[in-house]
Amino acid sequence: MLAAAPSLTAGGARTAAAQGAAAASAPRTLLVLGDSLSAEYGLRRGSGWVALMGERLTTQRPPWQVVNASISGETSAGGRTRLNELLARHRPAVVVIELGGNDALRGLDLAALESNLASMAQMSRRAGARVLLLGMAMPPNYGRAYAEAFSAVFKRVADQEKAALVPFFLDGIGERLELFQADRIHPNETAQARMLDNVWPALKPLLR
Repeated sequence: MLAAAPSLTAGGARTAAAQGAAAASAPRTLLVLGDSLSAEYGLRRGSGWVALMGERLTTQRPPWQVVNASISGETSAGGRTRLNELLARHRPAVVVIELGGNDALRGLDLAALESNLASMAQMSRRAGARVLLLGMAMPPNYGRAYAEAFSAVFKRVADQEKAALVPFFLDGIGERLELFQADRIHPNETAQARMLDNVWPALKPLLR
């Protein structure tokens, strides 16, 4: 009996090692919770920045799979309502939150926006995910005071909730009309690579 023990122990170790290797090589999930900017509004399917990110993530080791749970017209309240179920279903290691623009366009309370973003960051962290927040900005016609207060929400939430932050998701795009669709609200297909480039420096450290 004593002589058999090392063989069993070695077999158990080999099994554990195999299981560990399989777990290490299994795809991890990145969840994107956004609005029309991430939902390919007005674009060919597969041409949006989230799809481009998915292609780039195929080169990572271990691999990543991207779940795009974005909905055109989504507000921070809508995202907050949907997030718990998405976390339970997909068990993401990283959550990218791209919400808030529709709150501002509809004139919704910025205090409510801040509360919703903070709650989503907290929910994600409790589920074991790292969080990346994509900040937005309002055009000048909304008034300087409102625009500054809106932009400050994202930094404040990121600081308080220890989330990574892209200060302005549309940096380098917002002032170039040729990078927008006819509605002058939604970036066109040409802009999508730049949007991913804006996200990537803040996202990459979360993938390790």
